[in-house]
Amino acid sequence: MWNWNNNLSLEMNINKNLVDNFRKYAKISGTLFIILGAVGIIFPTFMSFTTLAFVAYLMLFAGISAGWLTWISNKNDWAGWLKSFVLIVVSLFMIFYPMQGIAALGLLFAIYFFTDAFAGFGLAFSLKPQKIWWMWLVNAVTSLILGFIFLIGWPFSSLFMVGLLVGISLLFDGVALLSGGMFLDTAAKDDKTEKDDTNETEA
Repeated sequence: MWNWNNNLSLEMNINKNLVDNFRKYAKISGTLFIILGAVGIIFPTFMSFTTLAFVAYLMLFAGISAGWLTWISNKNDWAGWLKSFVLIVVSLFMIFYPMQGIAALGLLFAIYFFTDAFAGFGLAFSLKPQKIWWMWLVNAVTSLILGFIFLIGWPFSSLFMVGLLVGISLLFDGVALLSGGMFLDTAAKDDKTEKDDTNETEA
């Protein structure tokens, strides 16, 4: 772990443990995201059904878990039973009616893109004036544009657009993560060189 680094912002210097963990996993995650994004762009329909299956079974697991927790904690908790019921019904709807499920999922992903854009803008401006801030800005603008494009074609283009837009978003997220990891590696190397030079001067 490095000491105060002039290449990093105030927030990044304060949260050194978070930065170290990010630096450790950013390049691996970025590479995986780039691969998944490329698959989604080349095979958008496959990515649409894959995304639908992942979300549906995740919701099914969450619904069963919520029901089990309600059963063992408070059987009279109607809100817990309602949550479990809704999650299970929606997940089964997506599994047995995949076309309608993809259309519904498409609307959710449009909301996701707008949320991702909002978070991306916040992160970009928090990193400014670091060299990589514009990468997160491009990522945020891309998510915003994708959200608008998706709404224009919804629901008829959901089968194609869900996989394509998820792939594009994953690709840009992967590039941003990979760039962030490389930037932090450079900052760590510069910091180590600076400390070595300081030690040699003191010696």
